[in-house]
Order: sequence, then structure tokens, then C-alpha cells
Amino acid sequence: MRTDYGVRLEPLAQHHAEGLLAASGDGAIWQLNYTTAPGPDLESVRNYIAVALAGQQRGECRPFAVVDTAGRVLGSTRFYDIDAATPTVAIGYTWYAASVQRTHVNTACKRLLLEEAFEGMAVTAVYFHTSHLNLRSQAAIERLGARRDGILRQHKRHKDGSLRDTYTYSILDREWPAIRQRLDARLSAG
Repeated sequence: MRTDYGVRLEPLAQHHAEGLLAASGDGAIWQLNYTTAPGPDLESVRNYIAVALAGQQRGECRPFAVVDTAGRVLGSTRFYDIDAATPTVAIGYTWYAASVQRTHVNTACKRLLLEEAFEGMAVTAVYFHTSHLNLRSQAAIERLGARRDGILRQHKRHKDGSLRDTYTYSILDREWPAIRQRLDARLSAG
């Protein structure tokens, strides 16, 4: 995908492993119970990439490394739950180094992903899912303009095995033009 607003989404590959390890170590993001960030060692990062690439081979996801203009890996994100028949897609498995959280990075990445989903893949809806514990993620998704659709109770497990309620959000294709305009204005304003 193209570079925009200082970030680039590169198809995830094993050569991103060391950069992802550094990113997940920045703030020890991998320790958070509700994040998908790998760590604490290179082996777990390589396994994370291998699992994502296997999912891509099966057509289940499209994983990306988030990279800045200097080539520093900032984190990872992906398309998943790809449903070509409807068509719909979810955006998630997103995590960033602590040093770039609450900056323009998430907004820029989501802007690029939403454009690809709605204009490249011609989906009718994009979904987001997050843990009930991840308040920052919920706020970030809502700032994008996504609407909360509901809560899937005891839907999954966190890393520690505890049950997770999943908050679900969506953006519809008819909502995308206004959201795109708002995101572009926000990113242009800095």
C-alpha cells in the first residue's frame, strides 16, 4: 500500500521480525493481556509472522507491518474475516509501539486500510472487534467514526485464559465518504 501521512503498510514478512520485536518491546506491549503483540523474544515474533502468513495463504487475512518513512517498524495490523461473497472485512490485530500510540499513526493506518477496503476491495462494510478491557482501542475506533453494533459476551479468551467480551463496531460503504473526508481533515491538520 502507498505511504501516507508518514506511515506505510508493507505486506508482513519474516524480514520484519526484528523490527516487530523492538516495537512490541517499546512499552512491553506484548505483556498486555488483550493485545496480539508478540514477544518477548525473536522466536515468538517469528511464530506470530508465520501464523499470520499461513492465514494469508488460506485467504483468511492480509497482514501488514506498519513502517514509518525512516523504515522503523512501528507495529502491525491486518484485514481478517474476509468475506468475498457479501463482501465484508474486519480490520484488527492492530498494535503499535508505546512511543507512537496516541499519535497520528493509528489514524493514518486506518485511513489507508479503509480506503483499500472500500475503494480497492469494494466491501459493503468494515468491522472492528476489541476486548471490553481495551478502552483505548474502543475510543480510537469510535474516533474513526465507527458505530458500536453490540457486545459479544464471553466471545473469546485473553492471553491469560480469562473470558473476553468483544465490542463490535462497523463502518458501512455509504458512511465512508464522510468518514474519509473527516479523517483527511484531521490528518492534514496534524
